[in-house]
Amino acid sequence: MLSTTPRTTLGRSKERGSTDRNDLHEVLDNGLICHLGVVVNGCPMVVPTGYGRIGETLYLHGSTGARSLRAGEDTEVCVTVTHLDGIVLARSVFHHSVNYRSAIIYGRARLVTDRDERLAGLRALTEQLAPGQWDYARQPSRKELAATSVLALSLEEASVKIRRGGPKDDDEDYEMPVWAGVLPLVTTWGEPEPDSVLPEGIETPVHILRRE
Repeated sequence: MLSTTPRTTLGRSKERGSTDRNDLHEVLDNGLICHLGVVVNGCPMVVPTGYGRIGETLYLHGSTGARSLRAGEDTEVCVTVTHLDGIVLARSVFHHSVNYRSAIIYGRARLVTDRDERLAGLRALTEQLAPGQWDYARQPSRKELAATSVLALSLEEASVKIRRGGPKDDDEDYEMPVWAGVLPLVTTWGEPEPDSVLPEGIETPVHILRRE
């Protein structure tokens, strides 16, 4: 179960909230990019970034020179992940909506300094985008690791909202001769595009083909 805190308690559309931790994991595991919210020099900044999950910890990464990563070290941050599943078209524009799955995680981000945990976090990030790629490609060198920051964020304080289903119109509008329903949105992978300088004879690996 997800814990309830003042920051995760829903103020509106409470029926869309979920306290099932499995729903949180599903939203995170099916995403590719999160948005990291930090405060930099007194101003809010929201940055899209890659992430990966190991158990109840979310790992984020970026350049050691990135302002968002430096600002996020040992301070309160907010991370969001959203999936848009469809546009809900009602008879009234007031009742138009979207079907979605979203998660918000609050907490104090921790700069990961242990080498083994850093590598585990980077592996999780890589596998989030392309399962099987960590063992296929060259792993980070010492120089590359030195140029990379890894932040860890506990999933202890999080909220999940999910909307499914069709439009909900006012009773008097159901007789209107206006089409209403859901326009589903499905994201699919395209055919892999080889690097223009890839030597002949190197086939697309199976784990990449499986992402199609």
